[in-house]
Amino acid sequence: MKKVVLYSDGACSGNPGIGGWATILQSGKHEKVLSGGEKLTTNNRMELLGVISGFEALKEPCQVDVYSDSAYVVNAFLEDWISFWLLNNWTTKGKKPVQNIELWQRLLNAKQNHIVTWHKVKGHADNELNNRCDAIARSEIAKLKNEENKS
Repeated sequence: MKKVVLYSDGACSGNPGIGGWATILQSGKHEKVLSGGEKLTTNNRMELLGVISGFEALKEPCQVDVYSDSAYVVNAFLEDWISFWLLNNWTTKGKKPVQNIELWQRLLNAKQNHIVTWHKVKGHADNELNNRCDAIARSEIAKLKNEENKS
């Protein structure tokens, strides 16, 4: 089974506001960079879209090490919030609807054929790939702001 490293980050200018996400996939000597953004979104949605986009780019079942500075995304799996949400019809322990259900469902679908290990990394620290993802996500925000200023 192919081994893949997936680094991802999301950013938002305002929350909600203009957002960007980035993913770096590495396997052996190969690297693929993906990114995008939305004009009105939240930081958590961008964090999720980065990870989702990485999984959706994989063409075969892989062993994937996911690295993210998003406690929201990583802890859903490391602390198994996701199982609780599924058992309780997408409601939190506080009996409120889980936010971003459609993205969580998309992530569950995208990762289902892979063996996944989740890693929480410290944001804005000395992690080169996390910092690259952050810079790319922020460049997506800048692109959208430029488009907005032109119109």
